[in-house]
Amino acid sequence: MNAAALPTFAGGPNPVPAHDRHGKTVPTTGAMLAVLGVVYGDIGTSPLYALKSSLQVFQGTTVGQPEILGILSLFFWSLILIVTVKYVMLIMRADNNGEGGILALMALAQRVTTQPGLRAALGLIGLTGACLFFGDGIITPAISVLSAVEGLEIATPALKAFVLPISVTVIAILFAVQYRGTHSVGRVFGPVMALWFVLLAVLGIVQIAHRPEVMLALSPQYAIGLCIAHKGLAFVALGAVVLCVTGAEALYADMGHFGPAPIRISWLFVVLPSLVLNYFGQGALMLTDPGAAENPFFLMAPAWSRLPLVLLATLATVIASQAVISGAYSATRQCMQLGYLPRLTVLHTSKTEEGQIYIPQVNLALLIGVLLLVGMFQTSDALASAYGIAVTGTFLCTAILAMVVFHRQYGWPLWVAVSVFGALLAIDGVFFAANTLKIFEGGWMPLAMGLALLALMTSWKRGRDLLLDRWRQDSLPLGGFLDRLPQSKSIVRVPGQAIFLTGNTDYVPSALLHNLKHNKSLHERVVFVTIQTTDRPEAMPHERASIEQLALGIQRVVLRYGFMESPNIPKALEEIGPAIQFDPMQASYFLGRDVLVPGMTSTMAWWRRPLFLWLARHAVPATEFFRIPSDRVVELGARVTI
Repeated sequence: MNAAALPTFAGGPNPVPAHDRHGKTVPTTGAMLAVLGVVYGDIGTSPLYALKSSLQVFQGTTVGQPEILGILSLFFWSLILIVTVKYVMLIMRADNNGEGGILALMALAQRVTTQPGLRAALGLIGLTGACLFFGDGIITPAISVLSAVEGLEIATPALKAFVLPISVTVIAILFAVQYRGTHSVGRVFGPVMALWFVLLAVLGIVQIAHRPEVMLALSPQYAIGLCIAHKGLAFVALGAVVLCVTGAEALYADMGHFGPAPIRISWLFVVLPSLVLNYFGQGALMLTDPGAAENPFFLMAPAWSRLPLVLLATLATVIASQAVISGAYSATRQCMQLGYLPRLTVLHTSKTEEGQIYIPQVNLALLIGVLLLVGMFQTSDALASAYGIAVTGTFLCTAILAMVVFHRQYGWPLWVAVSVFGALLAIDGVFFAANTLKIFEGGWMPLAMGLALLALMTSWKRGRDLLLDRWRQDSLPLGGFLDRLPQSKSIVRVPGQAIFLTGNTDYVPSALLHNLKHNKSLHERVVFVTIQTTDRPEAMPHERASIEQLALGIQRVVLRYGFMESPNIPKALEEIGPAIQFDPMQASYFLGRDVLVPGMTSTMAWWRRPLFLWLARHAVPATEFFRIPSDRVVELGARVTI
């Protein structure tokens, strides 16, 4: 998960970590609460369904103390090895200018790689992980909300028939209010999740006090014993055990918002102890009452408190879902900036926070996907079969990229990087293999979503590259054009300022050539603007813009943005206004807008061309994406076959 929109508290700005007299980051209370609310919403709601789903694998066999302790031991060591060791101790050290997440890690790995083939392979690995993340983003709201509302069956069995309608209503409301942003909802994120983790721990401690022998599961011998005793069945159970670490990617993905210190401290001293205590408390309850396996989480609570607990659990799952949805917006924007998706509508829901965005197309796609999943699977137990394969696939991609980064960026000897991350990769591989057994039970869903997105993204990238190559062949080199311009008597210079957007600084913009061809005129002041996306999350202020005088009245401006930023051309030009004599009320923007049509022959694969043309038809106009005033735009283009 990558929660792009960082909530605020009490109407104030986002909590920023303070620094002590040695310059080290000192997490504030606000930052710690924000971490609990945004980063740990997903993994924090796993106790609702993880242990229940894992023990259901043993239905039809005797489920006694060895099985319960064995599963609990697998839970504990999964949390230690995958979350604590892999993410908290290791991967969070690999920051891309302070930012994390699989796309940031991909950019970092490509930056330290010079071989074109290896760069392409690393890009494909990172893109695959991002596509699987989108699949995870659809499943998380469905399974989380369903598992919380299913508590109504325990609190009041007569309400069983209302579980599905209530779940659909909660999900519909959640997506319907996304356009408002996370600012208002964010005020309660942290405090609610803090209360949630306290309750997790308290419920667990009460049950452990009755059966303290459950703490024996801290020893890995019970996990090993379960695998030896049940062999194939234990391997199948691993496909459900991984549910306890879903959301681990969020620790790394949200590092740029909070810094590593608050995330690490919250995990080690709040989240990890609360999760372990709750899981062990559920196990202790089942040692006393095997029938509690029906829904051990809610049965841990006294009967009088189950209905309020359902309400709190529902709110917690909404928070977890909100973080995943916001992360999907952020990942989509990153893919657009990196050239893997066409321009989509990006609405900024906060006047002060650049990261708080809303993408209507993505919101609608997620809503449809979540409702389809709820309608198809109808229960959290059935949906658990679809969960896990996307998560473990992302784990694999992250481990491979981290191996490259730690070897080439941080100077780890090759054998050390391979040994450490190879061992973690093996663990991830076992979990992934166990989840492949669930493909026909629903695991095909996130795989199909990931493959479809990967096909769309790679087709868009391939099509854009082909168009760029053709454009270079047909375009006029800028140097030759500028040399001949003073001698041209047919071109009239007219008053005003014209801004031409171009993707390549070495060639004349196509819109300018069309304008000269039809209008035979050129403005007295001409600015060529090129947008470049860096492999860093955000461009440094001093490198945002560079200006070059090309000829009399003709300048070139290169604007650089990080892959987590949204370009705003008028704002950037106003900031450098005096250097280019920019007047926002007088400048005219000339854009090239080609109409793509299928040709008789194509250099694209037969299945890629219709995908590319479909994406091109639904791309947002450059005026909207770059936030250019529509009343200042002149569009010139032609039909292009592909």
